[in-house]
Amino acid sequence: MKTASELQQLYRGKKITPTEVAEDFIRAIERLEPKLHTLAWWDPAWVRKQAGDLVKRGPSPSPLWGVPVLVKDNICVRGIPTTCASKILGGFRPPYDATVVGKLKRAGAILLGMANMDEFAFGSSCEHSSYGPTRNPWDTGRVPGGSSGGSAAAVAAGLTPLALGSDTGGSIRQPASFCGVVGMKPTYGRVSRYGLIAFASSLDQIGPIAGTVADCGLLLQTIAGFDERDSTSGNVPVTDLIQGLEGGVRGLKCGVPREYFVGGVDREVQEALEKAIAQLSKLGVAVEEVSMPHTEYAIPTYYVLATAEASSNLARFDGVQYGHRSKSVGAGNQLLEMYMKSRDEGFGPEAKRRIILGTFVLSSGYYEAYYGRALQVRTLIQRDFNEALKKVDCLITPTSPTPAFRLGEKMSDPLTMYLSDIFTISVYEQSNSWHKQEPKVSMRQ
Repeated sequence: MKTASELQQLYRGKKITPTEVAEDFIRAIERLEPKLHTLAWWDPAWVRKQAGDLVKRGPSPSPLWGVPVLVKDNICVRGIPTTCASKILGGFRPPYDATVVGKLKRAGAILLGMANMDEFAFGSSCEHSSYGPTRNPWDTGRVPGGSSGGSAAAVAAGLTPLALGSDTGGSIRQPASFCGVVGMKPTYGRVSRYGLIAFASSLDQIGPIAGTVADCGLLLQTIAGFDERDSTSGNVPVTDLIQGLEGGVRGLKCGVPREYFVGGVDREVQEALEKAIAQLSKLGVAVEEVSMPHTEYAIPTYYVLATAEASSNLARFDGVQYGHRSKSVGAGNQLLEMYMKSRDEGFGPEAKRRIILGTFVLSSGYYEAYYGRALQVRTLIQRDFNEALKKVDCLITPTSPTPAFRLGEKMSDPLTMYLSDIFTISVYEQSNSWHKQEPKVSMRQ
């Protein structure tokens, strides 16, 4: 399958049309999707219509004109089922587009469908889905990572050149790593969250997944920018992310956090990272050790803050206005019973686990002991990154402590599953940093 950049060259040379490209990807999906299960929803007739409309309107200078893009199932697409891979949102069709989807449509991208995911982005394996698990295209007995597992697996399998994911604590970066593609969590505020169904509002961010760094940059450049409908959006110019890709890395300083290598990292991951560091050194990058002293508190801090925000955000799903409503409620005035049964039937085990944990840490008598203290520790972790990035231009770390694990291997042990995110959850950004200066990038892939 062609990359987005290659498709653009073919379009400019008038060697292909969007309808031909659409048919190629439809055939690929029909051939491989039954094995991989990367999609929550798709309709080939909808894809063909978009391609036909593009041909009628004629070509555009946009770098994504005629390029297929898959959308994660928690990003609203007007009139298309958007369910967060959860029964609680069964049948929900948003009446509006997310800002990023609107930008893709205006750019002339062809939306292929909705990518499978862990329910409400709760997971690291794409097994917590009401549609069933997605499989890693490199080894169908293994997970693709999560929660954006469908997006990453589809790109890796050649079912789409580009996909949108969302990342709260690693949900783009970890599946990109497991599937061998490029994934990036943009700085908080760089991409509008309007139309993203919220997990943890202070941490969620929409980002790109692609087969190459250049394609990742093209997609990010298209969806980035200020949005007045998102109060956390950063009002700063969108720079050319493709310019300079061929300029080399000589002269950069790269930090390696010593606390990320204290044990528990799989030998294969350690060896791969050492090879990457050696290659960077050959290319002229100065590599030095830095300290992130509060790393050990990242997991508990994240799982207090993220679950607390999830509990609050998911309280709106009650079976009243949209989505699943229980049919087993007795006669008479049984509103509370309807709430309870609808949520019990609609949410899966992992969603319930996180809602219960989040409700607990926000409850009377525990708020300050858990949530309030976690906010303070998050500030210390942020400070670690700020101090490290005063000395170096970027950080190189593992994305996951292990390679892709087998399907079902960690489903019965939530704590082990949560530890899969140990190297990705610690990146905390505050939207007000945009008003001071553009922060340096933390490289995770």
